[in-house]
Amino acid sequence: MAATPIVRRTTAVLKIPTRKSSVGAFASSVITAMTGNASYPNPTPPLATVAADLAAYEAAEAQVVTRVKGAAVTRNAKYAVLRADLEHLMGAVQQVADANAANAQSLIEGAGFAIRKTTSRPKSPIKVEPGGVPGTVKLSAKAVAQRASYEWQYSTDQKTWSNAPGSLQAKTAITGLTSGTTYYFRFRGLTKAGEGAYSQVVQILVS
Repeated sequence: MAATPIVRRTTAVLKIPTRKSSVGAFASSVITAMTGNASYPNPTPPLATVAADLAAYEAAEAQVVTRVKGAAVTRNAKYAVLRADLEHLMGAVQQVADANAANAQSLIEGAGFAIRKTTSRPKSPIKVEPGGVPGTVKLSAKAVAQRASYEWQYSTDQKTWSNAPGSLQAKTAITGLTSGTTYYFRFRGLTKAGEGAYSQVVQILVS
């Protein structure tokens, strides 16, 4: 069986505009996206409540434009209420997305929210693959130097580590493992400068 992939959570973010004059359009787009959306039959707070709070915010924003004394304070209070509504809606959307991980992105974007961008992680310096026979795995690593030797370790709990035979190449095979058991592997390089740090750990369910 292949190594277990890391499943990353698809996360919604509230990309509410910084310009107060643009907030209403954003909130309206969320209300429109969620109205009649079968994935969110009973959103909390109700969309009618959000729409009412949006109307109150837009009315307060209109007063700010006319420079009525104290209008900005009132507008900011209405903004806080509307933002809280949107944050609660986003939380409800996230719950649905978490329960349907395969469709999380479409569920979030379909409700009018954005997806948190994730930076790609660098590739692991160690790779593990099933061997040709049961109880065997093949390990390969990124070479640490032109001249180096390699120490390999494996564990079933990441607490107690066993040493596998060392190698002069950045690859090896480990045999005699128990089929149906998850094992963890790591390595470190040894050069004329000394011992390197152990690599990050990879895992595989041994076949």
